[in-house]
Amino acid sequence: MSNLKKTSNLKKAFHNNIFKIFIYVALCALAISIIIPVAWVFMASIKQNSEFYANPWNLPAGFYIQNFINAFQKAKMGQYFLNSVFVTGLALLILLVVALPASYVLARYEFRFKKFINILYMGGLFINVNYIVVPIFLMLSGWDDKLDSIFGITLFLDNIFVLAIIYAATALPFTIYLLQGYFKTLPRAYEEASYIDGCSYFQTMTKIMVPLAKPSIITVILFNFLAFWNEYIISLTMMPGKNKTLPVGVVNLYQASRGKAEYGILYAGLVIVMLPTLILYILVQRKLTEGMTLGGIKD
Repeated sequence: MSNLKKTSNLKKAFHNNIFKIFIYVALCALAISIIIPVAWVFMASIKQNSEFYANPWNLPAGFYIQNFINAFQKAKMGQYFLNSVFVTGLALLILLVVALPASYVLARYEFRFKKFINILYMGGLFINVNYIVVPIFLMLSGWDDKLDSIFGITLFLDNIFVLAIIYAATALPFTIYLLQGYFKTLPRAYEEASYIDGCSYFQTMTKIMVPLAKPSIITVILFNFLAFWNEYIISLTMMPGKNKTLPVGVVNLYQASRGKAEYGILYAGLVIVMLPTLILYILVQRKLTEGMTLGGIKD
């Protein structure tokens, strides 16, 4: 019997080791498939055009910073960068101001029509925003036509503030879902202690519960930052004028650079888009993992 147990244990250990090796190989392959293209883009962004014609896989001969200068000045990537920063920051602010109280109330209090409201925002999780871009555009275009006919102005299209509102509105269902799940995991003892100390409902939320939900809030900020920063379809549709965001500007830069064969400027524009997301992810990586883990636990 002891020999059989030893044999079965050896087989289990062998299978476990094989499984671990397979997982490590798969993760390493995935990491390499991501790291190599990103590293190549960074190296290509500091090359001169002549280096691409010889061997595009060679290391850069030097640091040609003129690519970034040309991308910011000639290709207007600086203006597009500022537009994206403003739209993303404003959309995140609007989103948090609306989603935090809504998710907290839905998670901690009982009231009439709560189930109906939950059903409404849960339904929003299954709506792909790209499917409703055209109706939103037609609605805003109709409003602009009415304003133009009455006051001679247009307000809703090619407006960074309106674009930020659209971003925040489309991200509300997922954000409320994630924050509500996290608020449900927090003990009610914190609220009871704050009520004993004389805090109001609003003070309890802002001073006690919201700071405790910091990991989940950071997760929400990162996910929505990536979504807003890299969003292309809505921005292309709602911003037909000069107020383009960075993803739309990169596509325009790609079309212009491909015709002029200015590859260094093109890759410099790609680095400008990628760098903020990489820096933000590195800064909040631990909080992101913690928020995703705890946010999925419910009472």
